[in-house]
Amino acid sequence: MPPEELWASHLIAKHDLFETVRTKTGLTLDPDVFTVGFARRATGYKRADLILSDLDRLRQIGKNAGKFQIVYAGKAHPHDAGGKDIIRHIFAAKKALKKAVTIVFLDEYNMDVGGKITAGVDLWLNTPQFPLEASGTSGMKAALNGVPSLSILDGWWVEGHIEGVTGWSIGESRLSAGPATSVDNNADVQSLYHKLENVILPMFYKDRAKYLSVMQHAIAINGSFFNTQRMVQQYVTDAYLR
Repeated sequence: MPPEELWASHLIAKHDLFETVRTKTGLTLDPDVFTVGFARRATGYKRADLILSDLDRLRQIGKNAGKFQIVYAGKAHPHDAGGKDIIRHIFAAKKALKKAVTIVFLDEYNMDVGGKITAGVDLWLNTPQFPLEASGTSGMKAALNGVPSLSILDGWWVEGHIEGVTGWSIGESRLSAGPATSVDNNADVQSLYHKLENVILPMFYKDRAKYLSVMQHAIAINGSFFNTQRMVQQYVTDAYLR
């Protein structure tokens, strides 16, 4: 796919998402501003608010590297107090950051809203606590739309990640460490901030051709393999017919 066609298609999806945001919240997002997406069930191990750990640092990143905005969506189980606390934290950060980093939270999360976000954002953020990510299908959907991931190396991203080609990792691989690995939220946060400030935002704003190349490779490498056709075929050949 030629990069100009990919970008034109992406802008259509981005405007579609922003129209949904405007309809649901009354907020008007700027399509020229780098947009991060995070949409999934709100529960503790998914750490939806990890990027909000240091609001002063986020303000500095937006000032130094380029403006960015975050679109959230998700639901917490009625009995998941921790998940509901995470959503409260997101709203508190939204209020504190104001226009420095615009945050939107879309309620009534469903497949339609999820589809608009995985197609319309510029970056897919995934911050699960290792090793609790079962798969991460939302990142696969984003890749099919040419949206690269910034993610913990867990679930599908262990296989799909090629640094700077299909997206970026948060932290290093922990596969050899085993399930008893201690969680270091601060290390993950610092890695996330470093990649956002020093790699991703500068590339998006100053080397758009390179960013489009990452988007192309997300489709060509991730999208061509992490899809339902390959999954069903592998179940048939490796499980049902053996």
